[in-house]
Amino acid sequence: MTTSNIIEQVITQAIENVNDELRDISLKIHDNPELSNKEYDAHALLTDYLEKKGFIVSRTVAGLKTAFLAEYANSSNGRRVGFCSEYDALPGIGHGCGHNLISITGLACAIAFKALLDQNLIQGKVVLFGTPAEEETEGKVVMVNKGEFQKRVDYALMLHPYPYDLNYCNMLALDIGIIEFFGKASHAGMKPWEGINALDAFMQGWNNMSMLRQQTLTSNRIHGIILEGGKSPNVIPDYVSGKFVARSLKYDQLVELKQKLENCFQSAADATGCKVKITWDKNGEVKDVFMNDTLTDTYIDYMKQENVDILPRVEEEKILTGSTDFGNVTAVIPATHPHFGIGIDAPIHSIKFTEAARTETAHHHAIRASRCLAKAAAKAFVDDELYQQMVTDFKKGKQ
Repeated sequence: MTTSNIIEQVITQAIENVNDELRDISLKIHDNPELSNKEYDAHALLTDYLEKKGFIVSRTVAGLKTAFLAEYANSSNGRRVGFCSEYDALPGIGHGCGHNLISITGLACAIAFKALLDQNLIQGKVVLFGTPAEEETEGKVVMVNKGEFQKRVDYALMLHPYPYDLNYCNMLALDIGIIEFFGKASHAGMKPWEGINALDAFMQGWNNMSMLRQQTLTSNRIHGIILEGGKSPNVIPDYVSGKFVARSLKYDQLVELKQKLENCFQSAADATGCKVKITWDKNGEVKDVFMNDTLTDTYIDYMKQENVDILPRVEEEKILTGSTDFGNVTAVIPATHPHFGIGIDAPIHSIKFTEAARTETAHHHAIRASRCLAKAAAKAFVDDELYQQMVTDFKKGKQ
């Protein structure tokens, strides 16, 4: 039996040994949904479990109270691999993005690598990054800004549930902005002409934005809500605010789209006499995901060995999905972010997907994908030629 065969068997057995424990953790997180940066119970559950498994755990990372690191090494030399767990939920929907499953796929891969290290089949280090607030697109952005990924691991991998298996889809660059208009209040019936209507300015900016959609790339996305629309219909509103999300296929396209969006609202302020303030996320943009070909294709090979149907890459690349802060990780180190199907014909961020994320089928598919991701990571870890190809893929940049 070859060393690679032994490594694959150890990974399979290590994950199988904790299968029931992972199912229990997944259900506990699913049934107790916590919003971004408030994932206190999930954080405690995961970190306590990892400490019991022998990992060195840091319970606060980069100033984020619900982030964590779980590290294990058998040598100060050797390669270093990272995996990610997410565990925040959506308001009103719960785990409609299946983060209960993402949390255990990260655990499974980290535990599998610990087994390899314990048996001295590899030399180096594994790190599980507990990354909060993905739904607010915050955790990994902050951690990358602080250098947590770059200084700790050489490459990183994570999984995400989806209605079907999907690898080379487009995950968009994103930024979130708060737009505020400042006008002048007056009596709406007695002397409306003395007021400066912040709501009129906001709606004019909104209409400008709507017309912009016709003149922008079909892959761009702009969407938003009104946060504050005035206090009384009998008073000319002197303050109105909204929250907007801008997305683009690539980061440079996002920069251009943001400027056009700012122009829409600035022109509305100029036309109405209001002042406008536009505040983008203080942590910076979410980058588009740069899938590493070598890591992704190796994962796909293992999934095919498990008889999983995979779409042709040319078909996958036509698909636009949402955004993830893991994009910022892929901008600084080689990384991959495949989607695994959970056997449901319903979109993510829906009640049906929330329900499906709790099923035995979803758990089975999560464990299967974890086996394949851990094996792909291990192959890159031990195969020098494959490792160098992974690095080369990263250095060539996103085409």
